[in-house]
Amino acid sequence: MTTTNAALDVAAAKEFSEKFWESQIVPTISDYIRIPNKSPYFDPKWVENGHMEKAVALISEWCKARLPAGSKLEVHRLKNDQGLPRTPLIFMEIPATGNERATDTVLLYGHLDKQPEMTGWRAGLDPWTPVREGDKLYGRGGADDGYAAFACLSAIELLRLQKKPHVRLVVLIEACEESGSYDLPAYIDALKDKVGSPSLVVCLDSGCGNYDQLWTTTSLRGLLAGNLRVDILKEGVHSGDASGIVPSSFRILRQVLARIDDPNTGTVLSRDFWVDIPPERVKQAKLCAEILGDDVTSKYPWIPGAKHVPGERHELLLNRTWRPQLSITGVEGLPALGNAGNVLRPYTTVKVSLRIPPRLDPAKATAALKALLEKDPPYGAKVTFEADKGSSGWDAPPFAAWLDAAMESASQAFFSKPAACMGEGGTIPFMGMLGEKFPQAQFLITGVLGPNSNAHGPNEFLHLPTGKKLTCCVAQVIANHYVR
Repeated sequence: MTTTNAALDVAAAKEFSEKFWESQIVPTISDYIRIPNKSPYFDPKWVENGHMEKAVALISEWCKARLPAGSKLEVHRLKNDQGLPRTPLIFMEIPATGNERATDTVLLYGHLDKQPEMTGWRAGLDPWTPVREGDKLYGRGGADDGYAAFACLSAIELLRLQKKPHVRLVVLIEACEESGSYDLPAYIDALKDKVGSPSLVVCLDSGCGNYDQLWTTTSLRGLLAGNLRVDILKEGVHSGDASGIVPSSFRILRQVLARIDDPNTGTVLSRDFWVDIPPERVKQAKLCAEILGDDVTSKYPWIPGAKHVPGERHELLLNRTWRPQLSITGVEGLPALGNAGNVLRPYTTVKVSLRIPPRLDPAKATAALKALLEKDPPYGAKVTFEADKGSSGWDAPPFAAWLDAAMESASQAFFSKPAACMGEGGTIPFMGMLGEKFPQAQFLITGVLGPNSNAHGPNEFLHLPTGKKLTCCVAQVIANHYVR
């Protein structure tokens, strides 16, 4: 083991990050927010529209200007089996600076595609217009996950400035994460020799329980999604003539959806979608609940008088991280209110989004969901479920002693509080993929998506002080990785 001192000069690191973010990163992220580079799932004409290429050019040109000597930056563009273009991927390789561990690799990951606009942005805000209010930079994609490439490069520059040795670094910035990363496996296979076998993976696409300390994600839920359609008539008919004889497609839909979860409690009924929660994750949820207190529930934008699901705080955290939950995220077949005549509609379609726990096979779960929804349709209606590609969850391996200590020291140095960890309810398909390919790797999964940052929803913001401190923490962990 090397005797190199890995500790960063904390004061100098903070000063660098503050100045670098304000002068170099914030202006460029603002330009990035202005690009409506929606993920291909939400923009089927992404190639023709050109927004994705504009975002790739912005980020790759910024990174090229700041890469250390001897580094490489390549924009890869593969085609799928039908000869159509896959979403591009930015690949960066930064050579090692130390004499030891020359063949070792740290992989850093982020993405540059965005969720759609969403309605409900408050007055003065717009998804494609950057607006800074104090510590917050509002706009779609700044926090999820446009900041990642910039934070990676600034962490590397910080290491170089303080002459802290590091192993070979690989940075991957994909453009398909918000669509389930369906293009990423092809790139991982095509670039496997360039990627190597990382012993540490740093992902900057996750959340934080608060903005007061370094948070690490220990698990992620998977996702099953698809369109559930109920047809009962060939065409709409007068509701006064047909109601009472013809069952409403919406009522049939309600009956079918009730097969998934209890409409009174939200509990998913079939054990096909459950797993046994590891005792260690229950213990972590209890500790996390103690740290967050009322923030477990108060961080959400409740209307006056609204209440959360009953349960102790740690049970609510387990609900959002290790238990299946159903949401309906879209609807078709319902006219706008101003055009809603007295018509009994022929069909109703909804977008089903079922979050599934880590360790559950999404393919088997999707088959179970389809069978559950389509069997024995009420009134002989036509019930069809067309599934999107399922995404697996992820459960982190135990932290190595060196990583546990590195996260703690980094959090104390740059946040002045202990490090904390928690599961996340969202999905990062890349993590499950890498966990399978590199079972011996350690993972630092973190991010800036804290209370009210509202990724995917209206009023998304990037909390700038957290981004600045997180940059320093990433640099510190990479420095500790070298001397582990």
